[in-house]
Amino acid sequence: MSVRRRVVAAVVAAGAITTAGFAAAPGAEALPSTSPAFISQFHHLKTVASTVPRNGDLNPYGVFVVSQSTGRLHRGNVLVSNFNNKANEQGTGSTIVQISPSGHRTLFARIRASALPGKCPGGVGLTTALEVLPGGWVVVGSTPSRNGMAATAKAGCLIVLNSNGTPVETFSGQGINGPWDAAMVAGGGVATLFVDNVLNGTVAGGGKIVHGGTVLRLTLLLSGSSMPQWVATATVGTGFAEQTNATAFILGPTGLGLSSLGTLYVAETATSVITAIPNALTTPGSTGTGTLVTSHGALNMPLGMAIAPNGDILTVNGGDGRLVETTPAGAQIATHYLDRTPPAPRGAGALFGLAVKPGGGGIYYVDNDSNTLRLFH
Repeated sequence: MSVRRRVVAAVVAAGAITTAGFAAAPGAEALPSTSPAFISQFHHLKTVASTVPRNGDLNPYGVFVVSQSTGRLHRGNVLVSNFNNKANEQGTGSTIVQISPSGHRTLFARIRASALPGKCPGGVGLTTALEVLPGGWVVVGSTPSRNGMAATAKAGCLIVLNSNGTPVETFSGQGINGPWDAAMVAGGGVATLFVDNVLNGTVAGGGKIVHGGTVLRLTLLLSGSSMPQWVATATVGTGFAEQTNATAFILGPTGLGLSSLGTLYVAETATSVITAIPNALTTPGSTGTGTLVTSHGALNMPLGMAIAPNGDILTVNGGDGRLVETTPAGAQIATHYLDRTPPAPRGAGALFGLAVKPGGGGIYYVDNDSNTLRLFH
């Protein structure tokens, strides 16, 4: 081990980050860097509320902070989608809850397959793909299973709900095949929605890694009170690793994050890498898996992703319950245990969706161990 790495290890053992002169919260780990870490300013973990609605749905996945009050959506509240039903069967969750910063939880939507307004192969199993478009249109991914097993997973769809929680249309086909996570930008009457897909040959692979994961770019027209109109689709990413998993259902491209410069970052869970698709808003076709940003190190099956106010990439590990901050240049500069304090043997499989609190005052995330929305602040 080099002298520098020995110094860093000693600092970690002491529980402090010395990089750029910042002190770290207990449980945080320092990694070599030349710039301050966004997460170094936070010191506390807080449980905001349970994510379990009256029907008993479990396994919270998607997280989105509402930016504008419309209908039953309230600015500053957090939407959370559930992937499991009360029997803990994956790919069968049907609810989205809305939680205020003070912890008041209400049911925003319970989506029944029989009441969907359009095609959604396999039915309803709500994923991390959760976005709110201008006008209060909520878009949520569905990657459903008949019995909670990946072997029965179907292509699913994107479900569009109005601001009162009523499904009004579905987007299916044209490459949508197991929509797993999403990222969105909107302006000038147009929304660009990125969606990764995890079922291209995955079930047929029988647990082996296949390289069929894709990222689609959907162009949606927005006009007054009219429903979003899906007018164009482009495949901007292909060849991502994916596989079925008895515990995690599907491992594939998961977290998506769009930078202010138009670079789309993708977290590949099965191989513990983050890649970048440059010019994602305009590229006419696939760039493969993009360019490598970082791999392994502190990454341990990265799942959900968010972009920090400083432009860094925030991901949560499915393998060990840690939050990892990575610069666009690929330096992993800090981590923090969100689900456990080492060396307690917990944290694996607990984390999924996350979102930065408005104003940059913290990070909302879901904890599947306790079925709660939590805040790192």
